[in-house]
Amino acid sequence: MSLWAKVRELEGDSLRQIQNLYGPHFPIEFRHYFADIIERQNWDQLDPDNIPNDEPHAKFILETFLGEIQRQCDQLTEGKDFLQRLHFSEIATHFKNVYGPAPLELVRTVKKILSFETRLVQNANSMVDGGMQVRNNQQSEKTMHINRELERLAAMTRNTENDLRKLQSKQEYFVINYQDSLKISSDLQQIQQLAPTDQTRIQLEPQLTRKQQEIDKLLRAEAQKLQQLRSGLATRHEETFSHITQLQGQILDEELLKWKRSQALAYNGVQHENNLDQLQRWCEQLAEIIWQNRQQIKRVEMQRQQLPINNSGHDKLPELNSTITALLSTLVTNTFIIEKQPPQVLKTQTRFGATIRLLVGGKLNVHMNPPTVKASIISENQAKALLKNDSSRSISEMSGEILNPESVMEYHPQSGILSVNFRNMSLRRIKRSDKRGAESVTEEKFTILFQSRFSVGGNELVFQVRTLSLPVVVIVHGNQEANAAASILWDNAFAEQGRIPFQIPDKVPWCKLIETLDYKWKHECHSPRGLSPQAKQYLAYKVFRHNVPSNSDKHISWAQFNREPLPNRNFTFWQWFNGVMELTKSKHLQQHWNDGAIIGFIGKAESQEKLLSKSPATFLLRYSDSEIAGLTIAWVAESDKGILKVWNLQPQTLRDYGIRSLADRIKDLDQLMYICKVDDSTQVKDEVFGQYYNKPMSGSPQPDGYVRAEIKQTVNIPHPHMSLMGEHSAPGTPASSYESQLSMHSPTPVGHHAGLQYDMPDMGSSVNNYHPPQDVAGGGMEYDESLDCFAPCNIDVNELLSRQL
Repeated sequence: MSLWAKVRELEGDSLRQIQNLYGPHFPIEFRHYFADIIERQNWDQLDPDNIPNDEPHAKFILETFLGEIQRQCDQLTEGKDFLQRLHFSEIATHFKNVYGPAPLELVRTVKKILSFETRLVQNANSMVDGGMQVRNNQQSEKTMHINRELERLAAMTRNTENDLRKLQSKQEYFVINYQDSLKISSDLQQIQQLAPTDQTRIQLEPQLTRKQQEIDKLLRAEAQKLQQLRSGLATRHEETFSHITQLQGQILDEELLKWKRSQALAYNGVQHENNLDQLQRWCEQLAEIIWQNRQQIKRVEMQRQQLPINNSGHDKLPELNSTITALLSTLVTNTFIIEKQPPQVLKTQTRFGATIRLLVGGKLNVHMNPPTVKASIISENQAKALLKNDSSRSISEMSGEILNPESVMEYHPQSGILSVNFRNMSLRRIKRSDKRGAESVTEEKFTILFQSRFSVGGNELVFQVRTLSLPVVVIVHGNQEANAAASILWDNAFAEQGRIPFQIPDKVPWCKLIETLDYKWKHECHSPRGLSPQAKQYLAYKVFRHNVPSNSDKHISWAQFNREPLPNRNFTFWQWFNGVMELTKSKHLQQHWNDGAIIGFIGKAESQEKLLSKSPATFLLRYSDSEIAGLTIAWVAESDKGILKVWNLQPQTLRDYGIRSLADRIKDLDQLMYICKVDDSTQVKDEVFGQYYNKPMSGSPQPDGYVRAEIKQTVNIPHPHMSLMGEHSAPGTPASSYESQLSMHSPTPVGHHAGLQYDMPDMGSSVNNYHPPQDVAGGGMEYDESLDCFAPCNIDVNELLSRQL
């Protein structure tokens, strides 16, 4: 079912929002009649700000739309379809004129529309379960409430506008009568200068005096009415401003902060509710209402200057003027936001970008004189001083040098967005502070400060705006990335709203941390399969050395997470977890994880217990305890006495799978026949991995005359019963190390070299080349200590290497 088909089923407020979404820039008729071709495009792969790379594709989409419109016009007949064909032609002409010079604006507009439609459909679906409405979506209720309040404020503003016009009319009437009074007073003074016996004076003076008294009485009455109207208008403005303050607080302090918090959690894999366009619409409506009310206050001031009337009571006008200006300032400064955050793990001498957006810029015509935005990096202490308004030192002294730190904001008329996209920034150098105790450089946090200055209302108001990015950890080498990512993960997950930069709790409940790790795992591995209850129990045991439920409030400290190494290991809990996550999300293992072929989070003892209950030649895939980013194959086999034993293959890493894939390695080992999956079911390995096997190489000579060699994995285990598991099982020769080896051989015999085999030791290695002795039996193979081991055989390596082949 297409997205547009679902949109057409919306009702009520959602349908009204859809109607408001479309306009001349993108007619709803085009969305309706050309829904299929619109939704077939790969919009997610296009960046409207990436002009060099994506503009050709955008032009192609525009030409596709125009061609489809022309095709539809050709199919329409001249009769009853004439108006429709004419309308399609108008749409095509409009698209050529508007999007022809800037095709990426079409991408921006369509992505915005599709995103908004998707969110409305998701909200509608969340309200229905099994065809029955079980609950109202809270966010939808808030949306409707805010929309109602905005409509109410707009109506209140219209009412005060009407009252202001009436006041202006009354004041003009008063001024006219006042002018008449002055004229009568002047005439009366002239008459009174005549002699008392003058007939003109005798006739006119009483008339003028009576008329003067009538007008003065009228003026006094009109002055009282003007005072009442001014006072009533001030009271209504006061009520309007109170409602604006409440609604603005809800939009900025709740909804916008919620969006910012969601943006931070998105780094940890939590789904980001990207309703920024909705927030912009609210802020723009609020800005328009505030600006209209401020203009009304300015007109009231002008009226008072034109006709001063002494007010014995409290004059509210100065307070109202101050309030509405403060509301506008708060709205402008808080809507200067970072739409796309810079990378939170920032490597020096590496290009990075960010997008800054002013949500009310288009409505306040800031784009008429587009401002310049400047970026700079500051330390945690400088950020604290900045928030305390002690900006004199913190802004002038930066903590590093950023290349290409300035860019001018651009206005996109089709979407109404005023933003600037920094594409080519680079951190040239960084100035670090003194270390504090056990804190390492990967725990030191910085932030990117974006600031700008612009005027509103013809230089009437000048705003200096600034915003801080999410915390940034600066690294100079790739080996610092894992620890830096831990600092960012912890900060994004557990930072509190309104905190002092960048304070975070030192201890958090285990239930919150394991939830964060679950989100992070699913996000990084692009998999709906997260951490199972078994995996969470395994991770808890790895941290606490005893079982802890996943919903436990038992606290884990930052030191336990990524400062203190695990017992008998030289790496921390996070370093181990991050290592297996990087391994799993790679192209070599991601699909196997999604298929449920990798159990992963299971200990050696538990895997032994599981395998001993299975048939011989059953194996499972688990993460190595002794190495970072290592995957171990554990399998069960019968000994020469008929006793089941569990073997653990030497851990293999990304480097190993870059040489030969996991599926092909499993295919090579005839000792492995059945895989135990994450749901405890058992399948033949070919059913699970067969689709990932690489095709065997051709045995015929290549055009260059050579026969291609092929690498295969073997396991040398001295075991007579192993021959039952495959015709190519390893010979039962004693050896001092039982490890996986790669054999390189030609696909077919070639001359007198046919029987010659070149054994190559496994080139896999752990991330830190650490092989603890307690997990390694003999050479490179993990082996359960509870099982008997073959007697070691001493080999003189130097003598072996000196032999002639």
